[in-house]
Amino acid sequence: MKKIFVLVVIGFLIIAGCAREKAGGKEEIVIWHWMSDRQEAFDVLSSKYEDLTGIKAKFSLYAPSDAYSQKIKAAAQTDTLPDIYGILGEKKLFALFIQAGNVLDLTDEMNANLGQWRNTFFPRALAVNEFQPGNSYGIKSGIYGAPLDVSNVQMVYNKSLFKKAGLDPDRPPKSWYEFITAGKKLKKAGIDGFVSGWGEIWMIESLALDWAMNLMGEEKVMATFRGDIPYTDPEWIKVFSLFKQMQDAGMLYDGIVIMVNKTAERLFATGKAAMAFNGSWCVNVYKEMNPELDYGVFPPPLVSDTNLMRIWGGAGSSFVINKKSAKPKEAIAFLKWLTAAPQQAYLAERTLNLPANKESLDVISFILAEFADDMDIVTHPNIWPVAEFPLVREAMDKGIQSIITGEKTPRQVAKEIQRVKVREIEREQK
Repeated sequence: MKKIFVLVVIGFLIIAGCAREKAGGKEEIVIWHWMSDRQEAFDVLSSKYEDLTGIKAKFSLYAPSDAYSQKIKAAAQTDTLPDIYGILGEKKLFALFIQAGNVLDLTDEMNANLGQWRNTFFPRALAVNEFQPGNSYGIKSGIYGAPLDVSNVQMVYNKSLFKKAGLDPDRPPKSWYEFITAGKKLKKAGIDGFVSGWGEIWMIESLALDWAMNLMGEEKVMATFRGDIPYTDPEWIKVFSLFKQMQDAGMLYDGIVIMVNKTAERLFATGKAAMAFNGSWCVNVYKEMNPELDYGVFPPPLVSDTNLMRIWGGAGSSFVINKKSAKPKEAIAFLKWLTAAPQQAYLAERTLNLPANKESLDVISFILAEFADDMDIVTHPNIWPVAEFPLVREAMDKGIQSIITGEKTPRQVAKEIQRVKVREIEREQK
């Protein structure tokens, strides 16, 4: 009897083990993310994928983004990362995850069948997940992630307020002169001209570098980052002076340098300001705040006709596959399905984010299409060949804030940034 009992127990354990393998093995893929606005849409797609394949794609939400970042860092240290996840942070952090063996190289999959998977994406969006040959991080060249959506940061304008100020609501400013002139006309009509979340200093930096690349060209900006050209160069001083001209024109909303972007979004959505600098994600935000808002999109105004205007953008969010996953083939198959045109179109429709798949653009809204039209001119620090020191970037951003508040002149700020630059170079060389 005892012997029979033991056999029964062993048999039960074998069956239970098989059940666990079926439920937690090939039949389930686990995805971690931070995108709370997309969980409901992800759940719908998960059910659809399970109906099609019998494999459950379990999306686990960990928000806010700061908490998510800490979670994946801790999981990387304990080898408990899921099958698929996103990495929030700069290229250096991405490289560290790859070096630790936590990211699967997707290059062969992307290039298979004459690059069928790769060619569905916006090139600039894919570049965020790609490491070029000879990169400074020592990572083998290749593609290590797939973009889920894309974004870029541009100007938006309220058509009704433009009309009220005597401006053409169908012709937003293209040049710097037109931009400043519009700001002055808006002020004369009693309308605040411009708002943005410049208390979040990366937003100041992105606009400053847009104008820097337009004025002096991308190569000169990169040369500055390498230390070959000082920030006291006249063209850099001219870039910093643009912010003083905006303030002198009376077009900047009071308190803009301490304003978080959510506040700026609410001010623009409720008609308290005629123009704003914001990302393509704002389409969803503005719809929630004011569904009747009539607005358009335009790139930052040109300050030079010599060089192209570049705008910050690229992959809004991306997923990577855990190299240590027990189900890499299943994870790859799901990621290909998730980034295919039908699923991308569904996510764009439900979440109002720009799809990373070029083939799904015909279903997006008119206002999103205005953002999408400029994906060919996007740039981003994560794809630049050289990175600026963080403390130098901070000195620039805070220096521009001080120009707006009138505490310092553009020339003084340029000298301060250069002092920090020299100090950081010397520190690195020690």
